[in-house]
Amino acid sequence: MNENLIIFNARIVTPEGFTARKGSEMAHLRVIENGTVEVTDGIITYVGQNRGETRDGYYQHYWHYNARGRCLLPGFVDSHTHFVFGGERAEEFSWRLKGESYMSIMERGGGIASTVKATRELGFLKLRSAAEGYLKKMSLMGVTTVEGKSGYGLDRETELLQLKIMRSLGNDEQRRIDIVPTFLGAHALPTEYAGRADEYIDFLIDEMLPVVAENQLAEFCDVFCEKGVFSIEQSRRLLTAAQAYGLSAKLHADEIYPLGGAELAAELGALSADHLLQASDAGIRAMADAGVVATLLPLTAFALNEPYARGREMIDAGCAVALATDLNPGSCFSGSVPLTIALACIYMKLTIEETITALTLNGAAALRRADRIGSIEVGKQGDFIVLNSDNYHILPYYIGMNSVIMTIKGGMLYPVGS
Repeated sequence: MNENLIIFNARIVTPEGFTARKGSEMAHLRVIENGTVEVTDGIITYVGQNRGETRDGYYQHYWHYNARGRCLLPGFVDSHTHFVFGGERAEEFSWRLKGESYMSIMERGGGIASTVKATRELGFLKLRSAAEGYLKKMSLMGVTTVEGKSGYGLDRETELLQLKIMRSLGNDEQRRIDIVPTFLGAHALPTEYAGRADEYIDFLIDEMLPVVAENQLAEFCDVFCEKGVFSIEQSRRLLTAAQAYGLSAKLHADEIYPLGGAELAAELGALSADHLLQASDAGIRAMADAGVVATLLPLTAFALNEPYARGREMIDAGCAVALATDLNPGSCFSGSVPLTIALACIYMKLTIEETITALTLNGAAALRRADRIGSIEVGKQGDFIVLNSDNYHILPYYIGMNSVIMTIKGGMLYPVGS
């Protein structure tokens, strides 16, 4: 739903632009004191100084909201999640605490394979209901657009089911979050294809991509390009085929081993390469040169107790860096935007200005939506958050705690707690 809304007496804080901000550009934010934003039928039609509005309420065909000097930011864009799944893997978390690695758990039949089994056993309504619950939690933390991946079916029926659930949620007129679907059939090798990874890639190319593309079930195709999962050549073959079907390429790249996923993303002109904990210097330079968005997921590194991606070095090398939560049932059972912000600033050495850009405009660019969301500018969607402070530096300072008091989607007001 869209609405007519005027927000006044706001401290407007926003990146600017209709494409990803790279390198030093990420630190630039426009700040308007005593600002007003007008939204008409869900689209921003004015951004600037206050124009004389003094009271809340509905009059002159617009709702009026007095921000009382608080910060108004663009809605957050969570550009990498896996929010449609069945079951949970709490025991595996305890195994990791005892020293087992993520890959060793996968090798013993846990990990993604465990979630695949649970997801295949559930139907549309139960999976949709669970996913809807995660979306509401995201909205309370200021997320107004989210990317969701399939990848917990690894067969025709369940992969398509995950994508159809995302489409159903995205078509809901009462939705608080826009949903951008990604096909991740190459998330792991299903047990029925054990030892036959090339044949599984053939299956995805020959039987899955045509159906996904014809039914417009996804905008992007992703692959877990990792040692012991899918090789560089297998990933290249799948993503090249996906691009031929009109799906933009994304990669889970260089998360556990420095395999060369960042370089492959640059070679293919991928929209984003994600994780990147082990990305090489050459891979970072290649992504910067090719305009690949480097999507970093500090919550996952935190949960796995792994070194963080080199966000500071990537920005200094001229990359466009985005941040996302990686909400999933295994390596990162968290969609905490507040903790993501704190970890990015404390451990990846991003400034708060860069972090805001990474979670808004660059997240939008990672979803090919920087032309319509991610900043507070005329012509873009009326998606915002209101903080509980006039100081945006509270975002990393309020460690792991939610400082969002209002999420605004298409001009519709959603107070936190509603």
